[in-house]
Amino acid sequence: MTFQHGALIRFVLLYAGLFSAFGLVSPFLPAFLASRGLPPEDLGLVLGAGTAVRLVFGPFAGRLADRFHAFRAELAMSAILAAMAVLSYFAVGAVWMVVVVSLFQAAALAPLVPLADALSLAHARRAQDGKPGGFEYGWVRGAGSAAFVLGTLLAGQVAGIYGLSTVIWLGAVCLLAASMATILVPAFPADPPRAADADSARVPWRVLFRRRAFVRVVLIAALVHGSHAMYDSFAVIRWTDVGIAPATTAVLWSESVAAEVLVFLFLGPRLLGLLNPAGALALSAVSGFVRFGVMAQTADVTALALVQPLHGFTFALLHLACMRIIADTVPRDLAGTAQAVYGLVGVGGATAVLTVVSGWLFARFGPSGFWVMAVLCILALPVVGSLRRVLQRDDQEPTPVTPAAAIAGNPPARAP
Repeated sequence: MTFQHGALIRFVLLYAGLFSAFGLVSPFLPAFLASRGLPPEDLGLVLGAGTAVRLVFGPFAGRLADRFHAFRAELAMSAILAAMAVLSYFAVGAVWMVVVVSLFQAAALAPLVPLADALSLAHARRAQDGKPGGFEYGWVRGAGSAAFVLGTLLAGQVAGIYGLSTVIWLGAVCLLAASMATILVPAFPADPPRAADADSARVPWRVLFRRRAFVRVVLIAALVHGSHAMYDSFAVIRWTDVGIAPATTAVLWSESVAAEVLVFLFLGPRLLGLLNPAGALALSAVSGFVRFGVMAQTADVTALALVQPLHGFTFALLHLACMRIIADTVPRDLAGTAQAVYGLVGVGGATAVLTVVSGWLFARFGPSGFWVMAVLCILALPVVGSLRRVLQRDDQEPTPVTPAAAIAGNPPARAP
């Protein structure tokens, strides 16, 4: 077995452990917390506070990994702490203690995907550069999506037979398995990183947000990925209101997930090569406009079945393109910080805000509120055009060599 295949298998194991845990726990955690005595109004506050905690701890953990070059150690420790948090639910009784455990769990979960993505992308970049040991990032991310689906299906069966407590135990076991898989994955590449600038060690946020391409990628993700907020929250409610059977709803939802896995594993890497990342982002935005525009106009099952596979473009292709641009333009010594900011601010924060907005829209305008989500996708297109120009300009500009870099023999930094 070559090193490339060995590294790929190890990353697949890591993503399978992480995302199967998410698939097991996340759909059923609200019901489990309610069974521990948390009333509905407090449950909403706890889930919202968990999002706020992740927004704080994710970037902080990413910066620690960058600063101390401890991606694997921090990832393994976070997975262990997340498993301990999940199991702690069984040891607490008072409602306030359940709230404390829930917030601790959110803090432990926050770094998992950003750090895993930073590690896997570092090796996927080697494939793009023709170096040994590389693989397509979409392969491991697609394996994670498939593991999430399998975990959710398993949780549904287990919860119905053995109860919610068994699902929580299984989620903890998968998190512990992910922590062990972290030991197996290759370390962050030791080849010389792309230098950032003299401020990178002191004020990484300033360096990161001076990267024109990165700022535009975060904005595009906030618009297109954030537009999924109404779909995630109210699509099933809309379909149920018009009489679509639960079995049909499950098929429609499964269509989108299957398309996501297909794009991650097969179609996405080919489209990135054919369209380039900026073109792929434009396709994602246009697909979002079509998808949510149709959902605003009709709940006809045939029409829905035709647009559900567009999820492969609006989510998976968008994610692959963003990851490619971040890997190519962000300095290696800010990889963890960049992943955390992208995932937990550009995506998570936008989704949280737009979920609240979606509730207001759906209450007042019903399914027509999906037009607002469609417009968000169209608003991303001018940003994509600006991103394309930035990438072209950066490719054409000469990369100046600073005196410090010349003395140290380091590769020059691309101007931010």
